[in-house]
Amino acid sequence: MADTTYTQVTNQQGAHFFGTPDTGPLVMLNLLRFRDEADYSHAPALAPAQPISGAEAYALYVEGMTPLLEASGGKLLYSGSAYGFLIGPADEYWDAVLLVEQAGKQAFLAFASDPESQAITAHRTAAIADSRLLPTFPQD
Repeated sequence: MADTTYTQVTNQQGAHFFGTPDTGPLVMLNLLRFRDEADYSHAPALAPAQPISGAEAYALYVEGMTPLLEASGGKLLYSGSAYGFLIGPADEYWDAVLLVEQAGKQAFLAFASDPESQAITAHRTAAIADSRLLPTFPQD
């Protein structure tokens, strides 16, 4: 497995994504690898009284974000477990896969930059050891 992990969007990636024309609705493919134990060092006020797993912290994130996602016109299309690839690198694995529909780039930006959304994102930060987020657009 590669030593490089990805947990946040870079400025360059964000600029590229938002700098291209808005093509309407999109679906975000999320590949997630959880920490064995959630790390709340960045947000100690949100840390549960007892340690929890990364998967449990991510469940708190999803629980808090779902109403905000739906209010922004988005929805969780699919959430499932994943392990190794059938076709792909044998040493690469993911714990979970999510497909999240967004009404468009601007709706996603408003959703992601909302202060309530950003506060809840601390659970995601605590949960994730590595991730991939791939925006996809419907073909005509």
